[in-house]
Amino acid sequence: MSSKIKQLLTQKPEGQQVSVQGWVRTFRANRFIALNDGSTLANLQCVVDYENFDENLIRKITTGAAVKITGQYVESSGKGQASEIQVSELHLYGSADPETYPIQPKKHSFEFLREKAHLRVRTATFSAVMRVRAALSFAVHDFFRAEGFHYVHTPIITGSDAEGAGEMFRVSTIDPKNPPLNEEGNVNYKEDFFGKETHLTVSGQLEAETYAMGLGEVYTFGPTFRAENSNTTRHLAEFWMIEPEMAFYDLIDNMDLAEKFIKSVLRYVLVHCKEDLAFLDERFTKEEQSKPQAQRSAMGLLEKINFVVDNEFKRVSYTEAIDILRNSKPNKKKKFDYIIEEWGADLQSEHERFLVEKHFKTPVILFDYPAKIKAFYMRLNDDGKTVRAMDILFPGIGEIVGGSQREERLDILQERIKAMGIEEEELWWYLDLRKFGTAPHSGFGLGFERLVLFATGMGNIRDVIPFPRTPQNASF
Repeated sequence: MSSKIKQLLTQKPEGQQVSVQGWVRTFRANRFIALNDGSTLANLQCVVDYENFDENLIRKITTGAAVKITGQYVESSGKGQASEIQVSELHLYGSADPETYPIQPKKHSFEFLREKAHLRVRTATFSAVMRVRAALSFAVHDFFRAEGFHYVHTPIITGSDAEGAGEMFRVSTIDPKNPPLNEEGNVNYKEDFFGKETHLTVSGQLEAETYAMGLGEVYTFGPTFRAENSNTTRHLAEFWMIEPEMAFYDLIDNMDLAEKFIKSVLRYVLVHCKEDLAFLDERFTKEEQSKPQAQRSAMGLLEKINFVVDNEFKRVSYTEAIDILRNSKPNKKKKFDYIIEEWGADLQSEHERFLVEKHFKTPVILFDYPAKIKAFYMRLNDDGKTVRAMDILFPGIGEIVGGSQREERLDILQERIKAMGIEEEELWWYLDLRKFGTAPHSGFGLGFERLVLFATGMGNIRDVIPFPRTPQNASF
């Protein structure tokens, strides 16, 4: 049985015979193999005595080759590593032609590596990012399990638009060249597979609400889709959402849970991903130093994570935030790209970051937003113009969590649906929740890639998901 490199570097079984398997990062002087198996950021040096092995075999040991190595684990006499393997057996699983293997031991641009997304995880940066992603994913489930939540698998195919934005991918088996038509000359979706027009979901929230109203506290963590033709560093067409829904929670309960949750998962990676985070922190610092002074982050990666974990989140109403922003120096001197002039403005990332990084100097939870800029399902306040919404704002990224107390009153929900131009018949089952045992309830959504982006310090969301889906790009 082969050992993992992480296990060997931790246990240091010096003097013992061990076996490892992995991919060659470098092979220097036909003698020193730097081997990595994905279990850790560190490579393990394996020393080959050239004279003991077939020359043809040695020639095939190149960067990218997969090998099994057996030998004695010993203290290293060279610089750069504490231990190494003196190789006695060397088995080649698969070679990698150095003329065509793209992940050579040199600096590659992230743009180039996105074109090689099936191989980029073999680089130090992407292996570190994906290990952090995996740890965060485990931490999400661990947190909710400890809190007594039930994991619900909500549909990927849906007939409703939870956000009311209309930016959805259609799911259909209809022949696009010869679709069936109705009397009005439109596509007759009654003849489609599901008997109606269906799409890939933008959110599991509405369905999760139905289960919260029977199980109490639930969460869904799955893929969601948005057909938004955007090529920014913050948008994906396919992304993962964490969406808890809780019966009998008001907005305050919701904010308490969201803060506790996000601190918990970040603490988990601080403890369990120290090596990867230290590497990513160093990478982040170098990247920031290459930027103009005005665009540099005021904090390093580990500083930002600890900033969130160690500080109590400041809770501020939207109205108070607007007053702060309207009277701020960047706004008065027109340094913001989007000038805040009146109540009701939809806040941009620059405004959110100003509140967190410059004004309060702590993570911020904004609440009680104008109803006109929020979704139909958010509970209307007594003032008739704001809803019980809340957003959590982080340094360097702006909004990371969005949630609300849900509207549990049938008549008001029906009015909101009508005002939004949504067909009430499409949400008959959602309205039933308000007819049969309605109760206060709340929930929030967190885009998982946003969280990974924050925790790894990467600059583009396409670099924190294994295979990014963006406009004009669905390779792999």
